[in-house]
Amino acid sequence: MLSKEPVISIKHLNHYYGKGALKKQILFDINLEIYPGEIVIMTGPSGSGKTTLLSLIGGLRSVQEGSLQFLGVELYRASQNKLVNIRRKIGYIFQAHNLLEFLTARQNVQMAVELNKYISQQKAIAKAEGMLKAVGLGDRIDYYPENLSGGQKQRIAIARALVNSPPLVLADEPTAALDKQSGRDVVELMQRLAKENGTSILLVTHDNRILDIADRIVEMEDGILARDSQTKVISH
Repeated sequence: MLSKEPVISIKHLNHYYGKGALKKQILFDINLEIYPGEIVIMTGPSGSGKTTLLSLIGGLRSVQEGSLQFLGVELYRASQNKLVNIRRKIGYIFQAHNLLEFLTARQNVQMAVELNKYISQQKAIAKAEGMLKAVGLGDRIDYYPENLSGGQKQRIAIARALVNSPPLVLADEPTAALDKQSGRDVVELMQRLAKENGTSILLVTHDNRILDIADRIVEMEDGILARDSQTKVISH
């Protein structure tokens, strides 16, 4: 552990969809801590609440009940402005790499750097190119996504997520569209870069082939955090 202070601290988190008679509880009394440099994999069947929890942690939805802290900042009742600032400190990697097809590999990564108003364009270009080299795409910097394989596109997405050295990266099924070897390459790359930068990774997956990269595995079941590999069974 790099630090005793968690990057993410969740206590008694509940979440609901719908209103009135249609109101349905999706998450039940979630308690979870994630520490700097830790890789946590979240598994569980479709509809168990994994993506909902990920979107709450990422500041993409508002916290309705309970406490969710990111770097000590409480997200419950946080203003939209505060959530936007939180999102700037998190890297996101999705199943669909979400690259802009009309931008080159470098421009896709550079765009993330330019969210910081204090970085010059020259420095943004240098950072983007350096990160693409780190993910093994130094010879593809000026390629457009349509000329790259699925694994290469996902590497660009990883470069974009990690280029600002965020304290937290959230990955939702990052290997789902990849073959076995590309999927393995992608997660090992995330693992190496995370350990080098002290970045925490929370990765949602159904891919049993990559579970071995995790420091911990947590399992969601019907909106409940049913199992944590460090504490075995959590009573609820």
